[in-house]
Amino acid sequence: MKAIVVTDQAAGTAGMRLVERPEPQAAINDVVVQVHASGFTSGELTWPSTWTDRLDRDRTPSIPGQELAGVVTALGYGTTGLSVGQRVFGLSDSYRGGTLAEYVAVEARNLAPLPGDVDFTVGASVAMPGLTAWQGLFVHGRLQAGQSVLVHGAAGAVGSMVTQLAREAGAYVTGTGRAADRQKALDFGAQEFLDLETDVLEDVSGIDLVFDVIGGDITKRSAGVIRPGGTLVTIAGPTEARPADGMAIDFVLVSDRAQLGEIVQRVRDGRLRTNIGNIATLDDAVAAFNPTKRISGKTIIRVRP
Repeated sequence: MKAIVVTDQAAGTAGMRLVERPEPQAAINDVVVQVHASGFTSGELTWPSTWTDRLDRDRTPSIPGQELAGVVTALGYGTTGLSVGQRVFGLSDSYRGGTLAEYVAVEARNLAPLPGDVDFTVGASVAMPGLTAWQGLFVHGRLQAGQSVLVHGAAGAVGSMVTQLAREAGAYVTGTGRAADRQKALDFGAQEFLDLETDVLEDVSGIDLVFDVIGGDITKRSAGVIRPGGTLVTIAGPTEARPADGMAIDFVLVSDRAQLGEIVQRVRDGRLRTNIGNIATLDDAVAAFNPTKRISGKTIIRVRP
């Protein structure tokens, strides 16, 4: 099968290569999926799990990619809940990756059924951003209707999902980003927009929940705009910043079939829109992950036409 592999951590995405690899086999509780569409997060190449297994042994050449949508072609021993021929979407384990390929073996519990009226590219594009937004807002942030939410990177793949889900939950949403992202953030439902390059972040105050995807100085400054007892949620890593009398939570998403079902149902009925910035084929995937210009939104690889 065709697959993208990486062997050189220092080279980053420039070290990606399209090669032929053996088709994977289904282990206990696995399914093999014929991949129709796949997604990739650039941060994957900085994760130890891309390069070593859980015992810290080198696992290169490894196939990156965690997000996928496709069709089940084989079941491993003991696998329940899915069937051969079923359309599915979801995530692979970070220590296995492998979705930038024509076939991938994935634990069945990490996947959810993909309805027939949802395109594979859409399924691949909402799995990781959708779960990240859902868990940050509702599991860790415990968002309630009537609260105010500040969403950093509101025009990005994750931020746009956060914005839409927060609005649907009855929150007042202020988005942030670059000036060029203003209209896109507003189109996704932000009621106000803050240009982080020219506006003063500290002019905002009394925020119930900040959802941060940027990290660094922005995270530290964000703690000061949160009301006492409010919450700072970040996916940018541990932070010492903390709102007064409140909580700061950094988290890594976990795959959840029920939550994937909630997300795809919202896609089906028009409550949640995808944010796809570029679609490329597997043959062109290396170039797609080394773009010559900035792309706002998710890059999706269409593995099968």
